[in-house]
Amino acid sequence: QVQLVESGGGLVQAGDSLSLSCAASGRALSNYASAWFRQAPGKEREVVATISRTGRSTTYAGSVEGRFTISRDNSKNTMYLQMSSLKPEDTAVYYCAATTLTWIARNPSEYGRWGQGTQVSVSS
Repeated sequence: QVQLVESGGGLVQAGDSLSLSCAASGRALSNYASAWFRQAPGKEREVVATISRTGRSTTYAGSVEGRFTISRDNSKNTMYLQMSSLKPEDTAVYYCAATTLTWIARNPSEYGRWGQGTQVSVSS
């Protein structure tokens, strides 16, 4: 099974940029389609972006489209989330996740492997 570890979270101001990384170990990340989710206090976990095993196909939540970019480097067994023009409503714990499903999965229940999460806080 693949293990996932996120890094790169922190406290930034509105309008700033931040980059998250998700390092995989135990098994090649290229075996999995992957995604970034986030969960704000009192809210359900929601998908932010998904990426196919090869990285050729990506999808984004409407709230982050045009501001966030998901990518992966399978040679480094790592996935990324580049966030720009951050807003206070982007404040949440961000999780990377992996799935063996072959279709675009956007529901948390479709992902079997999760990282521990990294906090992103955006001040106004």
